[in-house]
Amino acid sequence: MADVNMETNPFLSGVLSQTNMGTTKRHTRRRSARRPSPTPKQLSRRQSFSRDIGHAAAETYLVTRLSFKLLRYLGVGYRWMIRLVALGCYAMLLMPGFIQVAYYYFFSSLVQRSVIYGDQPRNRLDLYLPENRDEPKPVVAFVTGGAWIIGYKAWGALLGQQLAERDIIVACIDYRNFPQGTISDMVEDVSQGISFVCNNIAEYGGDPNRIYLMGQSAGAHISACALLNQAIKESKEGDVMSWSVSQIKAYFGLSGGYNLFNLVDHFHSRGFIMEGEQSFQQYSPEIMIQDQTARGAASLLPRIILFHGTMDYSIPSESSKAFADALEGVGAEAELILYEGKTHTDLFLQDPLRGGKDELFDYVVGYIHSGDAEALAKDLMAPPRRRLVPELLLKLASKISPF
Repeated sequence: MADVNMETNPFLSGVLSQTNMGTTKRHTRRRSARRPSPTPKQLSRRQSFSRDIGHAAAETYLVTRLSFKLLRYLGVGYRWMIRLVALGCYAMLLMPGFIQVAYYYFFSSLVQRSVIYGDQPRNRLDLYLPENRDEPKPVVAFVTGGAWIIGYKAWGALLGQQLAERDIIVACIDYRNFPQGTISDMVEDVSQGISFVCNNIAEYGGDPNRIYLMGQSAGAHISACALLNQAIKESKEGDVMSWSVSQIKAYFGLSGGYNLFNLVDHFHSRGFIMEGEQSFQQYSPEIMIQDQTARGAASLLPRIILFHGTMDYSIPSESSKAFADALEGVGAEAELILYEGKTHTDLFLQDPLRGGKDELFDYVVGYIHSGDAEALAKDLMAPPRRRLVPELLLKLASKISPF
């Protein structure tokens, strides 16, 4: 999508005034005296607000376009019509939380949207910054899910906001989706985004020595592919690198699918058609790590921590278990954490919207702040996360969720 010019807005570029035809010149001059020319500060504020409104319009257009793209790709079969209705109801039930997060995303001065990291149309990332940046902060490079079709950086706004409140910078990396790009393009985009974070995050108050990689659902798959590809390249001498696996302190994979062969039948049974199966081996991390040519890469990988709900019907938890077993089988350091009774969206949406204590969130924050006594002490004193959606709506959303 072409970039939108944020500098001008027809609704905000001027102030309309009406004058009475019978008004005397003296009265006109007095009215002008009462309305002095705007100061540079006022003009700057107007221009900033104009840019925010224009950006919000551009983001809304893109989200709408992604939704129609998904509908065109999936078709209008009976099974998908039912899922579409369920998705609409699910979104409406969670709307009180979505509105609050959207307001933060579009209007908070702590969010830097659409930072350019490459030359492709979707090579943008959003930065979520803590209020206090008097010293370098740890960083999470996050890749959102979206079934490889409707992934978008703004889907990470809730996670970005909540981690930023704990003094952690979050960079949500956008990437090309199908059919705009293949899985190879997605992995290339994410790798380039990680490179930008590793090489430039210090300019935004981040600590380049404390960078963590995290992905959710399809984003977990794509980011795992990018991490493994980089480790394989580094295990072969002579490759020139723009970033190194050694710069990643740990990888967090949330509800990801790591073996596309095992997911084909599961996706088909749910009405989702996978294409390009000839490249599944090349982009299945569970298979990649077991290949003889990749054995030297295992020792280069950071600690890999996988999270999954046992009631995940979109991507079964067996996917994370098999990947963890494959990693341990080649000597990589891996950990699997299962959440009993949690679905595909519970861990990423419903639980964060619920506020209060959250095992997964507390684990990630505790892991990132381990070794920093001051940060851990602040975490203990931090107020509980705010509830954004009433419990009744959350329970109803869980029951009708199409995921």
